[in-house]
Amino acid sequence: MSVTYLEAIRAAQARALAEDPRVFIYGQDVGAFGGAFKATKNLIAEFPGRVLDAPISEDAMMGLAVGAAIEGLRPIIEMQFADFSTAGFNQIVNQAATLFWRTQVPCPIVIRLPGGGTSGSGPFHSQNMEAVYAHYPGLVVLTPATVEDAYSLLLAAVALEDPVIFCEHKLLYYHLKAEALPNEALPLGKARLAREGRDLTIVTYSAMVHEALAVAQELCLEGWEIEVVDLRSVKPLDTDTVMASVARTGRLLCVGESWPWGGVTAEVIARVVSEGFDLLDAPPQRLNAKDTPVPFHPNLWAAHRPTARSIAAAARTLLRS
Repeated sequence: MSVTYLEAIRAAQARALAEDPRVFIYGQDVGAFGGAFKATKNLIAEFPGRVLDAPISEDAMMGLAVGAAIEGLRPIIEMQFADFSTAGFNQIVNQAATLFWRTQVPCPIVIRLPGGGTSGSGPFHSQNMEAVYAHYPGLVVLTPATVEDAYSLLLAAVALEDPVIFCEHKLLYYHLKAEALPNEALPLGKARLAREGRDLTIVTYSAMVHEALAVAQELCLEGWEIEVVDLRSVKPLDTDTVMASVARTGRLLCVGESWPWGGVTAEVIARVVSEGFDLLDAPPQRLNAKDTPVPFHPNLWAAHRPTARSIAAAARTLLRS
């Protein structure tokens, strides 16, 4: 019996609620309705009084979460869409992120952000917010790309004493499946070598991992061996694993679904160039979504974000340089 990415998130929340009485879930329609994407389906019946519906006010949700964390609870906050978290931005970056630095009081909050594009979602329901929140000290930013990591990283996030931005990709909710939930996992902050190779390293995260793996399989038929690094976490960022991969291949392509300006791909390349310039046999490249709001039309959306086709084209160019 297989487990979907969404079911893994639901199972992790159920386990966290069962194992720690301090944990509760708070968000819009997370109770009887089960959440906008059903990530909390049936949890209210199993854990009455601990799966709570919130008003349509993200700043109020986050204010309650910070207060609850100060009082020793461990809230899991569900934003209906990652885009909407900006309505609670002040509470996240100026309160939750700085609380321990200011007061020595921990702020163990997990903020679940359903992000990433899906066909027809448009500019208000498709944003990838990881680079925005990674900019702020005090926040941990996780980007699970697999069913196993959706489960294990969420449990690790709940156990952490710091506020965590948990970026789950909507496109993976039902499309990604695994045979079972994991019993073991890589530690939080450690990147995963998704595929070994010798000719080029693709560093990526979230849904783009699967596009990159498809490219690696395609280019294998042309005689190229592509190594794929799944960051899993963008804050902290596992520079050591990235650098070790570049040392093996000599070429680096960074891929992200978010916008290019000041993004995760830019940070990865900056670190490699400043700390491992002598490892490179060609200038590192990056591929991101177009620097425009996310379009509604499916054809425009397909052209807006990186896909296996555009990643393969960028990889071929880099391999021949």
